[in-house]
Amino acid sequence: MERRRVGILGATGMVGQRFIQLLSNHPWFEIAWLAASDRSAGKTYAEACKWKLDTPLPARIAAMTLQPNVPEGSAIELPKIIFAALDADIARELEPKFAAAGCAVISNSSAFRMTADVPLVVPEVNADHLALIETQTSRKENGGRGGYIVTNPNCSAIGLVLALKPLEERFGIESLFVSTMQAVSGAGYPGVASLDILGNVVPFIKNEEEKLQEEVGKLLGRLSGSKIDLLDAKVSAHCNRVAVEDGHTECVSIKLKKKATREEILAAWSEFLPLEGQNLPTAPEQPVEYDAAVDRPQPRLDRMRGHGMAATVGRLRECMLLDWKFVVLSHNTIRGAAGAAVLNAEVLALLGKLDKLGVPVNTVSAKAGEQLKAAAVTA
Repeated sequence: MERRRVGILGATGMVGQRFIQLLSNHPWFEIAWLAASDRSAGKTYAEACKWKLDTPLPARIAAMTLQPNVPEGSAIELPKIIFAALDADIARELEPKFAAAGCAVISNSSAFRMTADVPLVVPEVNADHLALIETQTSRKENGGRGGYIVTNPNCSAIGLVLALKPLEERFGIESLFVSTMQAVSGAGYPGVASLDILGNVVPFIKNEEEKLQEEVGKLLGRLSGSKIDLLDAKVSAHCNRVAVEDGHTECVSIKLKKKATREEILAAWSEFLPLEGQNLPTAPEQPVEYDAAVDRPQPRLDRMRGHGMAATVGRLRECMLLDWKFVVLSHNTIRGAAGAAVLNAEVLALLGKLDKLGVPVNTVSAKAGEQLKAAAVTA
């Protein structure tokens, strides 16, 4: 299979680096274009990036020249598939421009997650919501072939909804209480100051509780025509930052609409295989793994299950306030960020949503190219 050319916006940040790690040997996608902020454009990736992952920076990527983070200023042909790892304020400005230029923008940002015509997707949970793509203006105005934006959820919401989806399908959810212990890598680099987090717990992450509560409602909501009917359930979240490198742990109490036994809940998780047989490169064989040990899951021991794409659940027991309680763990920068976006792209490819993209735009500017070459010489 010929690999599709892809680009990465925000390529030098922590999520951008994780995109590079996950896409460097991907069988379906090939990194052809990297972009970062104005101060980095024109430099090689190695010059502009402080590589922080535990695998070597690929030599081919290190030598690539960073492009301006706009669709019309690139010195090389702009790919039609763009993975975006931008802060929300920047994403709000830039992602629509790439969609208008005919690109499929597969975003990790929160900027458009709750926008009515933008699908917020975890493929195992709500792949049918991708139909919203066809209602986006940039798509419709170009005969159904234009660009669009697809988002993945907050890093805590993804692991949580993987555990919730099979329960919602079989028993319904009436109310939910969740308390998170979120790793420092979720704050990016340099992130939380060491003197603030070592030996400490910070019981506040700006906007995190609001995002977690509202995104669960959309993810578990139902597609109704061209809109999503949000999940009719009460959700309350407490979000905490803890001194863990990678892996978000969440303690969950849940009240179900239909009573369920312990065996029925365990069966719902083990039989939850919505992508089975699709042969998607990044999809875990078992999206929700239950560990019966009394002291699992733990971030250091369980975050890489399913190559970092599975949610590990443990400690299922009766709850004195609601019906049941359990613990769920997921890798926040793989399943909770870049890996989630890559899996979304794989599903889009499977559905044919990455085919025949394109608004006829001149994405190669000779003048801009010369300017970039000059900048590279003087950098």
